Amino acid sequence: MNFKNEKNIMNVSRLFYLFLVLFFLGGTPVLASSGPTESLKPTLQGMIDILCDPAFKGKEHKEQRREKIMAIVGEGFDFEEMSKLVLGRTWKKIDMQQREYFEQLFTKLLENAYIGKLEKYSGQEIIYKDERIKGKKAAVSTVVKSDGTPPLPVNYVMIEASSGWQVYDINIEGVSLLRNYREQFKSILRKEKFEGLIKVLEDKNTSFGEEVSR
Repeated sequence: MNFKNEKNIMNVSRLFYLFLVLFFLGGTPVLASSGPTESLKPTLQGMIDILCDPAFKGKEHKEQRREKIMAIVGEGFDFEEMSKLVLGRTWKKIDMQQREYFEQLFTKLLENAYIGKLEKYSGQEIIYKDERIKGKKAAVSTVVKSDGTPPLPVNYVMIEASSGWQVYDINIEGVSLLRNYREQFKSILRKEKFEGLIKVLEDKNTSFGEEVSR
């Protein structure tokens, strides 16, 4: 993606990779709540089942595996809320069709850029520490433990929808995945407007597709 700040891009990649590892491959929660933490369980187990199923392993099954993964991700993520927040004020200026198309492109970007990194999971231990709810929003605090590295604090930011609690942001060591993208998109929107951002996302997703077909 033609974002100006390459360091930010690397930070986003690291954050989202860690998020995927934690969200999809986490351990059993220590909380006995039926709230946000418990809402993560079906997604966690579904992801684990797919990644461990021999029928979906290997490059030849990548498309089928990703399709099933994204179907499960769609249940645990609120991509509409993510899209709304990452666009900021621009969200209010565009029509419903434009909103839906942006959400489609942004979701595809996250899929293309990061889902493949799940296969690099290396057995980190996840400890669920706390759950804080304020109205329809919540944060689930965890700590990631891995041999040879200091414990890593991670917060899942969630929103209560009609279907239950869903994740819309991840905060790792005080850094928000959503805020990282918002700053990059803001720079593009300022110079090239919404149409320019759409073109950037289309081109990036196309380049991912070409890389996969090689």
